[in-house]
Amino acid sequence: MPSLPRLRRTLAGLTLAGLAATVGLTASTSTATSPNPVTPGDMVGYGFDQCEAPSQAAMTAWLGSSPFRAVGIYMSGSLRFCQAQTNLTPTWVATQLATGWRLLPIHLGAQASCTTRDRYQSNKISADATNTYAAARAQGRYEANAATAAARNLGISPSSTIYYDLEAFNAGIASCRDSSLWFLSAWTRQIHTNGYVSGVYSSALSGIKVLDDARVTPGNRITLPDQIWIADWNNVADANSTFIRPDGWVGRRIHQYQGGHQETWGGVTINIDRNYLDLSASATTPAPPPPTTPTTSDKLTDPKCTPASINRSAYRSTAPRERTGLHVPLQCLLKQQGLYAPAVTGTWNPATTAAVKAWQARVHHRSQRAFTPSDWTSLLAAGNSRTVLKSWVRNADVVRAQRALNAALSPALKVTGIYNRATQRAVVTYQKRVGIKGTGVVATQTWAALSRGRR
Repeated sequence: MPSLPRLRRTLAGLTLAGLAATVGLTASTSTATSPNPVTPGDMVGYGFDQCEAPSQAAMTAWLGSSPFRAVGIYMSGSLRFCQAQTNLTPTWVATQLATGWRLLPIHLGAQASCTTRDRYQSNKISADATNTYAAARAQGRYEANAATAAARNLGISPSSTIYYDLEAFNAGIASCRDSSLWFLSAWTRQIHTNGYVSGVYSSALSGIKVLDDARVTPGNRITLPDQIWIADWNNVADANSTFIRPDGWVGRRIHQYQGGHQETWGGVTINIDRNYLDLSASATTPAPPPPTTPTTSDKLTDPKCTPASINRSAYRSTAPRERTGLHVPLQCLLKQQGLYAPAVTGTWNPATTAAVKAWQARVHHRSQRAFTPSDWTSLLAAGNSRTVLKSWVRNADVVRAQRALNAALSPALKVTGIYNRATQRAVVTYQKRVGIKGTGVVATQTWAALSRGRR
């Protein structure tokens, strides 16, 4: 016989299960006469996403015990993860919405033309620039129609947001970047025509960054999504990312801040990504138009500061009178630290000298007008020192590590944001050089060494 506390927990579980079953029956019989609520609607709080839509028992357990109130579901798309989706039915959708869950429907179709992942090679966005990427735009419309058809079949009501999943790509390749932008523009326009709200999920360093750059570009003809879902695994539960400007999509953001890991709530374990939602602006209200004048320079950002302008295979010493392309990333990085206020010019000026000395003082390096590889290493590594990087992690912190390693070792790492084998080998080499055990994992000790500029 179970103990009294255990018996109470069992009875509570049965009550929750019974409630879910009742709600499920109510929802499934009522959807014929009344539509489901718009999702996700206005919400601020925590959400999760998982490859396979969880079972009803899992959703019931997590509703009663977890901090999450939104769940991402791979609803449709030829390349979506977990194609079977045995739990994802109109009844499942209606039940979750009736019990208070907010759903984040995800469509994963054609991917960027320059994607290197094997599983995406069968469906790539056309990079043909003819007639302003007409082929890519046709693909965007096709994917939008497929997504809205799937949404209707599942009972996801018009005015709900559907999120396109555009996985990471090399935004430095112009044809890949531009075709992706025109594809997403057509996606958004067709989603609107079909009566839904457009969202885009992508890496902060690729899809989200290029959309944000388009937003502030004078004469931009790209139709921007209503909401963005930023993949930036910095373990900070907010709606921000250092890789995009703070004034874009305010109240229309989701931040995926932690990648795949196991969590247990109500006795049920699921492998999830964690998200923070700030959808405080009405999802059905049109997003404000982009600025009509160019954004030149503010305290922390500048149009010249892009991944392509900052990433280098090596960061050597530089000084005021040198003519080098390194002065653009130097000014950009010092600006991001709040030390360099003027517009980025790429020419070493008195403000650069002052910012360099301020950084050297901040990290306790010798004050000098030159900027050394040790200075570069510390500047490039600046940021969250609690994040842990290991094999095949993909986030903005990997970019920091790859850049800092290129300054410390000059291993000519390609800055991808993916913790690949080349990055792991460089980490082991660096750890051994500075007297740290060569684990190949970047954790507190390694971040501390990089942040101090140790070489």
